[in-house]
Amino acid sequence: MRISTAQMFNQNISNLNRGQTQTSKLMDQLASGKRVNTAGDDPVAAIGIDNLTQQNSLIQQFQKNIDYATKHLSVTESQLGDAETLSMSIRDRMLAAVNGSYSDEERQSIADEMRHSLEQLQTIANSQDESGNYLFAGTNSDTQPFAFNNAGNMVYSGNSDVRTALVATGVAMPTNIAGDAAFMNAPNAMGDFGVNYSTAQTGDFTITSAKIADPATYVADSYSFNFIDNGSGGMDVEVYDSASNLVTTVNNFDPTNTISFNGIDVSIDGQPSVGDSFSISPQATVSIFDTVQQAIDLFENGNAINTPAGQSQLAQLLNNFDNGVDQIRIGRSQSGTSLSSLDNYSSNHADTTLVNNSALSVLQDLDYASAVSEYQKQQLAMNAVSTLFSQVGKVSLFDYL
Repeated sequence: MRISTAQMFNQNISNLNRGQTQTSKLMDQLASGKRVNTAGDDPVAAIGIDNLTQQNSLIQQFQKNIDYATKHLSVTESQLGDAETLSMSIRDRMLAAVNGSYSDEERQSIADEMRHSLEQLQTIANSQDESGNYLFAGTNSDTQPFAFNNAGNMVYSGNSDVRTALVATGVAMPTNIAGDAAFMNAPNAMGDFGVNYSTAQTGDFTITSAKIADPATYVADSYSFNFIDNGSGGMDVEVYDSASNLVTTVNNFDPTNTISFNGIDVSIDGQPSVGDSFSISPQATVSIFDTVQQAIDLFENGNAINTPAGQSQLAQLLNNFDNGVDQIRIGRSQSGTSLSSLDNYSSNHADTTLVNNSALSVLQDLDYASAVSEYQKQQLAMNAVSTLFSQVGKVSLFDYL
């Protein structure tokens, strides 16, 4: 078979090019430490590598979100813990002020301490993170959430929304506790109504419950209760609405029985006296700030705390205060629960990343010993082909003539 010079040259150049390509591929693998650098190196492995890399990238984003949520919830949990500790100190001051031997000056001193603690509690509720965002403002984090109005009542300027962070596929975790949930919306200890006692009260009684018993017949309004002599040695209770219309009369009142009217049940503990009165107004939730402020006002009102009305009011304030503290504890517990869940998700992501990296290693990591050996063999073959080609290329018929 006849082989032309051109054909011989082309074949040898092709062999050299293939060898050089293979050598270049081996050099890339040795430089990167990876067996698969392009899809052409191993199409099947490349698909698996791409999927695993995408999973790891997604997990990295989840981990960043977890770190962000953990940081904010840790600060939130700490602040709520401080609020709880401060609140218990305020409660101790409230109980101390009941001491009948205290003078007005001593009660004023306790009121001053409570006012200072109330300011500290407000400062905690207006806490900010490192970026200046308010922790307890809901999603309205650029607005200070808590401030007293001119009437001395706490006003919440945040919202009830909760910020979330995606910490796993389909899983969004809260990263904050809304301020109204933590400090403002404690259940009213009385039920659905707030109670106002008359300063002229002489009987020893407190309202233990004032709630909506039958929503179907409930008539929303404020109501007043007057205890009157029925002329038969007993006492009746007259109930009036806010327009001073007589709603009902309970004859021969027995404090062990519930007063029921307009879908409302009112329970009394103790024994009222003729001439006593009280009123109720709709109030389903209470604010721990307003509760403390009302207690301060009571202690600053001379000897009012030692009157029957003052004692009844204080009992109501203590119950509402305890509900307010429970509300703070609930917020703190929610923060702790979320932190625990975030820790679990972080641990799961770390395990998944470890498994993915192990699989990636199998698919793409280079066996250096085999690669170096193959590179050396390829170099040897290239040198041999190159030498042979150069020798053959020098052969000429004229050398034999």
